[in-house]
Amino acid sequence: MHWFAVQRILGVLLGLFSLTMVPPLAVAWIYEDGNVVSFAIAMSLVLGCGIALWLPVRSHRRDLRLRDGFLVVVAFWGVLGLSGAVPFLLLDEPEMSVADAVFEAVSGLTTTGATVITGIDSLPRSLLFYRQMLQWLGGMGIIVLAVAILPVLGIGGLQLYRAETPGPMKDQKLTPRITETAKALWYIYLGLTILCALGYRAAGMEWFDAVAHSFSTVAIGGFSTHDASLGHFDSPAVEGVAMVFMILAGINFALHFVAWRARSPAAYLQDAELRAYAYFLVVMVVGASAYLYATGTFESALAAIRAGAFQAIAFATTTGFTTSGYTAWPGMLPVVLLLSSFVGACAGSTGGGLKVIRVLLLLKQGLREIQQLIHPNARVSIKVGETALSDRVVGAVWGFFAGYVVAFVFFLIALMATGLDQVTAFSAVAACLNNLGPGLGAVGSNYADIGPAAKLLLSLAMLLGRLEIFTLLVILTPGFWRV
Repeated sequence: MHWFAVQRILGVLLGLFSLTMVPPLAVAWIYEDGNVVSFAIAMSLVLGCGIALWLPVRSHRRDLRLRDGFLVVVAFWGVLGLSGAVPFLLLDEPEMSVADAVFEAVSGLTTTGATVITGIDSLPRSLLFYRQMLQWLGGMGIIVLAVAILPVLGIGGLQLYRAETPGPMKDQKLTPRITETAKALWYIYLGLTILCALGYRAAGMEWFDAVAHSFSTVAIGGFSTHDASLGHFDSPAVEGVAMVFMILAGINFALHFVAWRARSPAAYLQDAELRAYAYFLVVMVVGASAYLYATGTFESALAAIRAGAFQAIAFATTTGFTTSGYTAWPGMLPVVLLLSSFVGACAGSTGGGLKVIRVLLLLKQGLREIQQLIHPNARVSIKVGETALSDRVVGAVWGFFAGYVVAFVFFLIALMATGLDQVTAFSAVAACLNNLGPGLGAVGSNYADIGPAAKLLLSLAMLLGRLEIFTLLVILTPGFWRV
């Protein structure tokens, strides 16, 4: 293990993260909300820690191995949660405990969108902007940003990128050089954010809300500047913009890049995962809307379609925005919406969940087993589109699913041991491990009423979901630490 190289990179990344407190500091100065000093102190503390790590090993340069990349990613996301909590602890409003501050910071950085804060409408704008920006930075990954703009990371860029990016197939690069790949992803991410902000502004939001919500929409985060989330605006136009960009952000960003470079939508039309993603969303939207209308929850079909479509897309993409009291909707629908987050968005997107491609492969593997029971001597391959996948990829998906189930059961039992009831515990684990945000029961609107131990457990679950299980679990195996 190249400890000094890992330490140097952690110092650089912490220094980079400290700069993210400049925009909320500027917002505090513009709106004169009294938080300029607090954000300045927070930035200084984080920057000081970064310099303290980097300075002693600044001249130590070694090629990173894959295991070094995993260690950097896991260590940085852990330190990031603590560093991101510093402003929450320093600000006078709201008053937050350490557990609350860590939970809020981790929720933002992992784009989960679960919150322990009540009275969001009355918060200072600098803090509101900071929460939204945490999600935007976490959406594509701060480490991928670092690979894009800091060549000082050198040859280790590929290892960091592979350990950071989501999805079952991480060896594909959009461009020959990894820094160019990271830049391409961030250009697309930034472009979608700008278009989303303009869309919200055209739909009637003021500029501050438009920019803030574009951050959380494209990041598939779900934080809002209002307690009622997007329901605060009660606007079909706002909800329409949100649905369009939630769907776009849930698509593999590699497809966006290929389509943009070719100036053709052919890449979208030919992708099997995207077709499955579209079918899944259509089924959820139609099912939710029809159920709401059939049960008389809304008087008109148009109102049922509006509410059902928005909430189905928000949950299925793991964004977590809300417009109405979905927890009070009748029968099975709230549970079905929560379960849709297990599928989630596409691999290579900013969404959470198992990812559509993994669920698709699990289904195809199940069908193959049935066919081989009927025809024992047949050789049946699993294909995605026209491409036959190797048994290694299919095995990796099954391994991921097994790890996911074990992690889910562990957190469920641990939360129930803290005193939470079954519905609250199950929905909280699902919402945090899938990076969704809103749950059911006591966590239907926020997580303020659960205990500190439960909040810290769920913070770990959010990190595990953001890093896709194995990135975190791999460093806990004895083989990882063997020379």
